[in-house]
Amino acid sequence: MKDRFPLIVKVTLASLYLIFLAGSFVRMTGSGMGCPDWPKCFGYLIPPTSEEQITWKPNTSFNEGMIIVKDEVLYVAEQHLETGQKFDSNNWKKYTKHDYAKFNKFHTWTEYINRLVTVVSGFIFFFLLYGAYLNRKQNKWYLPLSSIAFFLMLVEAVLGKIVVDTNLKPTMITIHMLVGLVIIGIILRLLFTVTERKLTYRYHSLFYKLLIVSVIFSLVQIAMGTQVRQFVDEQVKLHGFGNKQYSLMDPSWKFYFHRSFTIAIILVNLGMFYLDRINNLGYQLIRWILVLLFMETITGILMYYVEFPIGTQAIHLISGALLFGIQFYLLLQSRKVAKLSLVDS
Repeated sequence: MKDRFPLIVKVTLASLYLIFLAGSFVRMTGSGMGCPDWPKCFGYLIPPTSEEQITWKPNTSFNEGMIIVKDEVLYVAEQHLETGQKFDSNNWKKYTKHDYAKFNKFHTWTEYINRLVTVVSGFIFFFLLYGAYLNRKQNKWYLPLSSIAFFLMLVEAVLGKIVVDTNLKPTMITIHMLVGLVIIGIILRLLFTVTERKLTYRYHSLFYKLLIVSVIFSLVQIAMGTQVRQFVDEQVKLHGFGNKQYSLMDPSWKFYFHRSFTIAIILVNLGMFYLDRINNLGYQLIRWILVLLFMETITGILMYYVEFPIGTQAIHLISGALLFGIQFYLLLQSRKVAKLSLVDS
């Protein structure tokens, strides 16, 4: 495993972005409450495939912890029981963490697959931590960075539960997203430490400062985007999934800030691109920033003017996460060169 540690780091990073992709698909389809409980789904390890499985029926066995929907209310079996001819409320307790009591097979399995992706990523993080332990003598940062990332993945699991328990509270979704970006930053720092050997780029003071601004701007934009997305979700609940033309009707100031702030982000990143080209700084990743900005802008326009075409929300979110990752990695590169330039001077 010692020789394969760089590969493990790359696989770990890929698994993180796979989580973001799965999560964006959950948001795009409105499947966030497809499983009303956590970590199980309606009390099942493998989710139900039909409404009949979560509906109270006479002369039926229910295991302890199983959840049913009755009269638009969630009930949890307090123990293993065999139902009689009539519903006995003494055998059940109301699920009080939230009042969302709907079943949609597609939403349930979409959310379940999202959770499975996260579980697989959790095992990958365990291998990362083990690999860092084996390679701890090669670099002092391997084990601390891996340990922090592993701990934050556990925090993300707890936050995922809180998001479900609070019925997708916007604040918790934003925190959940930002912690995910922090983990990406840590893994990128680890990847930089593992792979960067020969520096083929040069330091430029203004470029470095713009990089810092670009990373901060991306964090602000993504955080605000989760708030806008939650507003859209509330509108969908109010008007129905088939009436997407009402999704951004009378939006709050957050939407207008999110939309207008894109201009500042584009200008900052174009400035970076310009400085890299005229000064021949050699940052090869800079071109991908423009590609991702283009995708972010186009999907944002389509969502606003063409009533959220299928796939645009997922592309918009994953492009933002990739953009942040590239900007942060460029910041690591530029910072490394800055330190070396100070030593040489």
